[in-house]
Amino acid sequence: MRLRIDRHFRALLIALAITCLLGFGFKQHCMPGGWTDSEQYLTGCYSDAVPFWTARGVDKGKIPYLQTPIEYPVLTGAAIWIEGAATHLIFGRHANDAKFLGVVTAGNIALAFLILWMFRRAGMDRRRLWWWAAAPPLILYVGHNWDMIAVTLAVWAMLLARENRLIGAGAAAGLGVAAKLFPIVMLPLFVLSAFFERGRGWLHRVVRTGWVKLAAIGAWLAVNLPIALLAPANWSEFYRFSQARGGTMAGTWDVLGNLGILQLDIAGKNLCAALAFAIGGAAIIGLGWRRHHARLWLLSTPLLAWFMLTNKVYSPQFDLWLWPMLVMTAPRLWPVALFAVTGIFAYFAEFWFFAGMDGAWPAASTIDIACAAAARAMVMLWIIADCVLRQPPEWVGRWPIGACSPPDSPPRASGPSGLPQGSGRFSSAFLRARASARAMVACRTKQPVPPPAPVVEQLPVPKLPEVSASCERTAQLSVFCGGPASSRRFEGMR
Repeated sequence: MRLRIDRHFRALLIALAITCLLGFGFKQHCMPGGWTDSEQYLTGCYSDAVPFWTARGVDKGKIPYLQTPIEYPVLTGAAIWIEGAATHLIFGRHANDAKFLGVVTAGNIALAFLILWMFRRAGMDRRRLWWWAAAPPLILYVGHNWDMIAVTLAVWAMLLARENRLIGAGAAAGLGVAAKLFPIVMLPLFVLSAFFERGRGWLHRVVRTGWVKLAAIGAWLAVNLPIALLAPANWSEFYRFSQARGGTMAGTWDVLGNLGILQLDIAGKNLCAALAFAIGGAAIIGLGWRRHHARLWLLSTPLLAWFMLTNKVYSPQFDLWLWPMLVMTAPRLWPVALFAVTGIFAYFAEFWFFAGMDGAWPAASTIDIACAAAARAMVMLWIIADCVLRQPPEWVGRWPIGACSPPDSPPRASGPSGLPQGSGRFSSAFLRARASARAMVACRTKQPVPPPAPVVEQLPVPKLPEVSASCERTAQLSVFCGGPASSRRFEGMR
């Protein structure tokens, strides 16, 4: 749908363009002449796109999975191949790793603008829109790798769930899992939302729950099944690589190991990560159920944060996964600012450690990484508690711009006391059903929703003897007696 580009939205577009250009320059500034003297670590300009150009055969036009193995899910592998082909098509024989990095960054910038459009259409308030348009993680990671694909699909899934379009949300999350694993944390929330939907019969809830599951599985299979059948060994490379790889130094389990608190091998990290996420995830859903049972999708943010903390791998760009979720659902934004600051510290601590391994300076130690990661983890735990225990931001309950009113909560006429008008329970139910039907018809035919007809409440008529006695006692206050005092008062009110 079209959104009117007013002055404020134009300013947001300009701000996002500046942010993305800063991110483009941040990754490109050390590309002329190639990476020398560990500058990719010292300045933080490292990008996965550069080694992928030659190491995964992108420079030769090899098709991922069919001609070369790749440690990314299928949807991301398809994006890598498409962007590699675009680089060859645009630059011809001048195509190189720097040009490929530029194409990858341009694709991610387009997704960043798409997210801003989705936020604006959803009715997000202006302050939060600015937190996306000027996001520090975009500067660091818009050219880092291909995680923006899964981030965009995860945002889409959450916004669909906000509109109670759970089947579409399940499909979007399934596509997200085909690009990166982390959107899988949303699927249990969508399933629970469908199964425990209020005001529906048990058969309707069971059927809708099944459709949500089928949509998620079907979307994932539509992307993965052809490759799994054609090249099963290369298709499973991502899952084998994820299972067999060690942790990263900013991950919780490596931090504990480097501090001498808990030493684990790879199998131990896998087991502890799975158990910790399952126990903590159940606690998050259980504690958040009472406050957020009508909008369980809101718990996607604390669940994702907990997944990042308990996973054995915490790569720097994982911060970009969480940032748009925080912009959407964090009750308070200043802890989000602390998350950005601590994320920057962790980013440079980790890359300066690699620089130190090459003998360059500045160099960081594992203790420096542990301190930065611990500070970020404390902020994330704070954010998790905020998201679970506090009310969501006000915009969450606002209906998307230009969309019809939600059919299960139609507008209702109210009387002076603020209560629904109508005589009795039957009349109120009839008015709600009629307004719901009109809203559904208007949504399907793109017509405006007609307002419900006002219902005049029948006031009880007082008994005449009581009125007569009242008039006899206080003639000045009576309209029914027709005395001169009441006539003068009526004339004064006209």
